[in-house]
Amino acid sequence: MSAFASLVEGLAEVLDPLFHTSATAAAIVLFTAFVRLLVHPLSRASARGQRARAALQPRVAELRKKHGKNPEKLQKAVLELHAAEKVSPLSGCLPSLFQLPAFFLLYHLFSASRIGDEPNALLAHKLFAAPLGGRWADALGDGGVLGAQGLVYLGLFGVVAVVATFNYRRTKSMMAASAGGALGAAGAAGAAGGGQGGQPQVPGLGALTTVMPLMSFFTLFTVAFVPLAAALYVVTSTTWSAVERAVLYRDMPGAVQSVNRVLPTGR
Repeated sequence: MSAFASLVEGLAEVLDPLFHTSATAAAIVLFTAFVRLLVHPLSRASARGQRARAALQPRVAELRKKHGKNPEKLQKAVLELHAAEKVSPLSGCLPSLFQLPAFFLLYHLFSASRIGDEPNALLAHKLFAAPLGGRWADALGDGGVLGAQGLVYLGLFGVVAVVATFNYRRTKSMMAASAGGALGAAGAAGAAGGGQGGQPQVPGLGALTTVMPLMSFFTLFTVAFVPLAAALYVVTSTTWSAVERAVLYRDMPGAVQSVNRVLPTGR
């Protein structure tokens, strides 16, 4: 923990001439960008995996037509197809999993009152008027929603809302265009012949595909309840993900439509 604190403080010192009292917040953004660059190869691999799953959809449809009345045989055939093509429906989870240690490091660093035998001085560092060790509840107790601290959180909430709306529309478009989107191949792998509208699905898959586009909005709750430093990591990482996925998945079905919905002028 002390080594990580020294890293954050070192970055803040470098950035101080540019960002002054918000230098530590800028250091967290820079640290987040560095983590995302390290994870980027996994994100690219995930994009390749999703393209491969989308390419298999016609063959999955043939298997569904052939074994539709025998769910066990259908499931086995689809799993064998994915194994033969070396396509994993779980590859998309890896980028998020590899970021968890960085998030928890920041969370604990800005939650601890002491680092070693010394008081944790980082808790008093700020993003504008809001202490990086504080939470939204603290901001509400010091000036309310429109107070100096509250406005910082409103800004973060605004960024999250814009990014979440973009992700929601993009995910819905891609799911509609590719008959199940990111979960299409995984759902077909566990298909059982009686899904609604002729689309077989495993128990609970329909609910999962309904909830999945809404997941980005859950970030609002994270930002509200974790220390501001950890919230800043989440907001930066979420924004990075939205831009990264828009680039990596730009040729996927539904991606262009979702961008045009957010940017009606096409810019």
